[in-house]
Amino acid sequence: MRSRHFATVSVLATALVVGACSAPQAQQQGGPPPPQVDVAVPLSSQVADWNGYTGRFESVERVDVRARVSGYVKSVAFEDGARVKAGDLLFTLDDRPFRATLAQAEAQLAQARAQLGQAQSDLERSEKLAESGAVSVEELERNRTSLASAQATVAAAEAGVEAARLDLSFTRVTAPIDGRVSARNVDPGNLVAGGNSAGDILTTIVRDEELYFTFNVSEADYLRYMRTEQAEGAVKAEARLQDEATFTRPGEVIFADNRMGDTTGSIRVRALVENEDGLIRPGMTGEVRINGSAPYAALMVPQGAVQTDGTRRTLFLVNERNEVEVVPVQLGPLSGNMQVITGGIEASDRVIVNGLLRARPGATVNPVSVQLDYETAAEGPVTVQSRPAMTARRITN
Repeated sequence: MRSRHFATVSVLATALVVGACSAPQAQQQGGPPPPQVDVAVPLSSQVADWNGYTGRFESVERVDVRARVSGYVKSVAFEDGARVKAGDLLFTLDDRPFRATLAQAEAQLAQARAQLGQAQSDLERSEKLAESGAVSVEELERNRTSLASAQATVAAAEAGVEAARLDLSFTRVTAPIDGRVSARNVDPGNLVAGGNSAGDILTTIVRDEELYFTFNVSEADYLRYMRTEQAEGAVKAEARLQDEATFTRPGEVIFADNRMGDTTGSIRVRALVENEDGLIRPGMTGEVRINGSAPYAALMVPQGAVQTDGTRRTLFLVNERNEVEVVPVQLGPLSGNMQVITGGIEASDRVIVNGLLRARPGATVNPVSVQLDYETAAEGPVTVQSRPAMTARRITN
């Protein structure tokens, strides 16, 4: 009886041992496959460093529209915020007082011309009588003086007519420049004062086909740009607004201040930027970039492939054994969502661009090769915005 019980226990123990030994083998044979990741070799291209600066857009030309004469506003001939051309009618003032003044000036001119004719006749008659001695020399001189006085009176009356005509024309307030008009400050029926700089501002016009972009640069950047200008001509610049991802607004540096700031150590610089779509308004903030280096060969990877390990920047690579390796890299500037790598990888390295959460250092993965070109960078699994002109922007603090 005891031997049968011992035999049963022995068989059960043997079964447990065999089951325990075969479990790892089954898990190894039927376990999950290596995780799949997307890998790509870096893009090789010519890039250039760009220095970026923040600043503010300013109008190239701004005019406060004032009436040149005082009067009551009769009508407004523009829509608030509309674009206008030089000479376009903006406001009309009640011109009846000015028409009356012109008529009065024309009447005075006619009277002065009549007096001039009379003085001319008196002088001619005196000169004929003076030949026979019938008129004294004193009377002859008085007639000559009267003629000169009448001529001066006519000239003054003609000037009065011209001034009255000008005042009448000033009742039509026109745009002095091309640009975008602001909101009206007065409505029909209001009395406005004009004729001097203290007159009422009716509206404001700014020229916005081009705008200034004002920003500050360091002394080192200023010297580099000025030497570039001396060697190559104008310093090119590109601008963008706060919500724009790319620099699509061309311009060039046209002005640098005549002194360096005592406290800031920087100098004020101005670029002239195109505004073809009319979207930019004076006073808006934006960013400008200026080429800071000659083109050079560089490797680029999607910005999302770059990882942070403490103070280091790293990339996950897949070696020839399909194992994940982590390598530290040196970063250059950005080009859209592409990161320039200046050191740490080779052009043939396989960089993990998708599936980083499934990759562990030293683990085996199933790499799927993808190609980083301009089309797949924009449409493929990697979110990359790249352009044929592969330029880069230096990261500034």
